[in-house]
Amino acid sequence: MARCSVTTGIGCFLVGLGVGGAVALLFAPKSGQQMRKLIAKKAEEGKDFAASRGRELKGHAEEFLEKGKGLVNKQRERLAEVIDAGKDAARSTLSIV
Repeated sequence: MARCSVTTGIGCFLVGLGVGGAVALLFAPKSGQQMRKLIAKKAEEGKDFAASRGRELKGHAEEFLEKGKGLVNKQRERLAEVIDAGKDAARSTLSIV
């Protein structure tokens, strides 16, 4: 079975929303000019929505990236401490022998 991620689900939802909206517009009783204006307006709204969601997702990605960098730095510091402790233990063991 295929696995779906949140972004895939959101993408599928948006595509379905767009297709459903287009079908609804095509069956609406309006003149050609009115329909073209309405389609252009809805397309612009969709573009704006997609752009705002993109900016929002980019912000979340940047937050996760910063958290990841912080965790890597903490692990690096801990590793350095462990290495230093190991060196000290080895020196003290060798000085006893």
